[in-house]
Amino acid sequence: MALEDIILIKYNKFKKEGSNSPYDLRSVRDLSLIELTENFWIIFASDSDGGIGPKEGDTFFSTGYELGRLAARVPLIEILASGSIPILVIDTLSVEMEPTGKEIIKGVKEEARLAGINSNLAITGSTEDNVKTIQTGIGVVVVGIVTREDFKSASSKDGDLIVLIGKPKSAPEFKLHYDDPEIINPAIIIELRKLEFVHDILPIGSKGIQHEFSEIAKSAGLIGEYENELNVDISKSGGPSTCCLVSLQEGKIEELRSKMKLPINIIGRVRKNE
Repeated sequence: MALEDIILIKYNKFKKEGSNSPYDLRSVRDLSLIELTENFWIIFASDSDGGIGPKEGDTFFSTGYELGRLAARVPLIEILASGSIPILVIDTLSVEMEPTGKEIIKGVKEEARLAGINSNLAITGSTEDNVKTIQTGIGVVVVGIVTREDFKSASSKDGDLIVLIGKPKSAPEFKLHYDDPEIINPAIIIELRKLEFVHDILPIGSKGIQHEFSEIAKSAGLIGEYENELNVDISKSGGPSTCCLVSLQEGKIEELRSKMKLPINIIGRVRKNE
């Protein structure tokens, strides 16, 4: 049976019987997932920023372009890390189109382009042009598609090494910039996904490395064990996904280092709870 036929059957059943949704909905980490069919899924990721931007009421200054780049980067990285293909970016801006919104959208489009999206076709959103705003606010939603086979979230294996790629950075300690050579970006995630020995990728946000280390283990049904000596502060926030945890075969660490120019630090391992 064709995919279109399966979706149509679900749709007609929903119209006839009614329910909260004709499709199976669930959450995986920070992602929302709709199972259109058993093997074909739609994935959603989102992020928001407030008080960061060029307006008089903003707490931290950033150009609109820089804000757009980093705001779009977070959900794009989450989609790519899961093995999904991003197909649409939606930006909801609590600012006027001219001049602030235009600059933010320029940044969103560039980040989307680097993630493989046609930024002239697959970007949509809205601005606030009826009420004067003195503080910047932005939300970004990214929609992706993936097959069950390609979905890689929670795919760590018993005995995997867990490493941190990139450096955790967040305001106000750091002045963040989208071109910082010590932080990850969508292109890095795309390259990581091409490596067969890399199993799971988990971006680090405001909850920090320690929280996400436990998540990468727990989501795979494993337990995590830290290295005896760590070279990074695992309590630090990763801000707008400036770094990520990666699980991989232990013997592949040097090969990974040869392919990545970013800082790489071993955090620990995951194993079965015996």
